[in-house]
Amino acid sequence: MNLLLGFLIVAGAAAVTIGAMLLVRRRAPEGSYFSDGDRASGVFGVLATGFSVLLGFIIFLAFTSYDQSRTGAETEALVLVQQVETAQFFPPNVAEELTGQLVCYGRNVANVEWDAMESGTRGGEVNPWGVALFGTVQDYEPDSASEETAYGKWLDQTSDREEARRDRVHGAAGIIPTPLWIVLFFISGVIFVYMLFFADRGERAKTQALLMGSVAAVIATMLLLLGFLDDPFHGGVGGLQPVAMERTLGAIDEALAAIGADVTVPCNAEGQPL
Repeated sequence: MNLLLGFLIVAGAAAVTIGAMLLVRRRAPEGSYFSDGDRASGVFGVLATGFSVLLGFIIFLAFTSYDQSRTGAETEALVLVQQVETAQFFPPNVAEELTGQLVCYGRNVANVEWDAMESGTRGGEVNPWGVALFGTVQDYEPDSASEETAYGKWLDQTSDREEARRDRVHGAAGIIPTPLWIVLFFISGVIFVYMLFFADRGERAKTQALLMGSVAAVIATMLLLLGFLDDPFHGGVGGLQPVAMERTLGAIDEALAAIGADVTVPCNAEGQPL
């Protein structure tokens, strides 16, 4: 989230609503438009409570989705490095091919897929290097007990990686449907209009401005928070970045260099095929 933009949105919402309150206050009767202030405050409490409960529930669901995407990205990176280790128990030619494709998979996730998720275009597309990994293993037949064990472990890790990838991609499209956004903004508008009826010509202008501005600022801030959680992949503060995958790629390079493995990587630094 861009903090400056968020601050400007909150300040703008508060300024507009305060201006509307002070404008209505000029012709408002003393004591506000409500003859029974206690009853009006009770009704406003019902409106505010219903809105806050609904908003809090949605924020909880959005945070759950945000955390699921974050956890999925970390798990996917962890399983990737584990698969590199498992690949070394395959025959040398197969191990080299699988290792190179795994590196390309990680690079593609950290660059191509992440850029697509930030732009909101990543859906259920299959990673091309995931297909390449499947093709490499598809025709392989284990020749020894150790290779058979590695083969079974590889299949389990592949399932874990695909599940983690699904969790990561889950939050890219957002989980809050458009009708729910419409309802939230509609209720916000109802609260704003209701607040205008508290305009009181006999009250100090500063008090009236504080009354409206605080409510508007809180509602705007909560809606911005909800929008942030609904779109976790962005370059602003708190946005999910491919840190775990980039760290994993660095660890893989160091590990391969330590064991003296000479692996031909069939892609560029962005994960695109050569």
